[in-house]
Amino acid sequence: MRFTETLWESITDIYKAIIQHPFNEELAQGTLPREKFAFYMQQDALYLADFARALATMAGRSPDEAAILQFVHFAEGVAVVERSLHNTYFREFGIDTPTRQQAPACFAYTNFLLATVATRSYEEGMAALLPCFWIYWEVGHDIYRRAAPNNPYQKWIDTYAGQEFDEVVKQAITLTDSIAEQVSATQQQRMRDAFIYSSRLEWMFWDSAYRLEQWLP
Repeated sequence: MRFTETLWESITDIYKAIIQHPFNEELAQGTLPREKFAFYMQQDALYLADFARALATMAGRSPDEAAILQFVHFAEGVAVVERSLHNTYFREFGIDTPTRQQAPACFAYTNFLLATVATRSYEEGMAALLPCFWIYWEVGHDIYRRAAPNNPYQKWIDTYAGQEFDEVVKQAITLTDSIAEQVSATQQQRMRDAFIYSSRLEWMFWDSAYRLEQWLP
């Protein structure tokens, strides 16, 4: 069994909670209120800005040219694929540009990623970043298979179930496996811990959007 397969096994219950969350259930049905989707898209745009910074940090820490180029490619994928999707919905749904501050879940997630890639080991950084690729890939394909006809969120679904995103995710998984092969069992456990933390934060991100989460007080 590949190391990444053991990672996925470790989040079985978390992933089940994600695909069964009302946000994703309603998105698949096309009944998710636009207000909640708009909140999600604004927060996602803020998230991606920090995610790109985390990828850039990993590129700077990479041990060889191939890994550097890989992280540059990942960052490009974020900019080209996901930002294009955001711009489409911002325009079509009349969503304001993301000038608001990060909601608590977005703040927690991005700061966890930035702190991990900057202050923990290189392999932990890779494991912390992987759920953003992998979980979205799995969720995209799950929703694609059961999406209601004429779904207003079809472009979102098609993006994360599409071939271009498929290739990026497969490369991220392969890179994680290659990194894990070179580290000790203790370091692999730290990778697993980072992967689980990020996966939980993925759930929190969708839950935050569904609740239109605000800072209190």
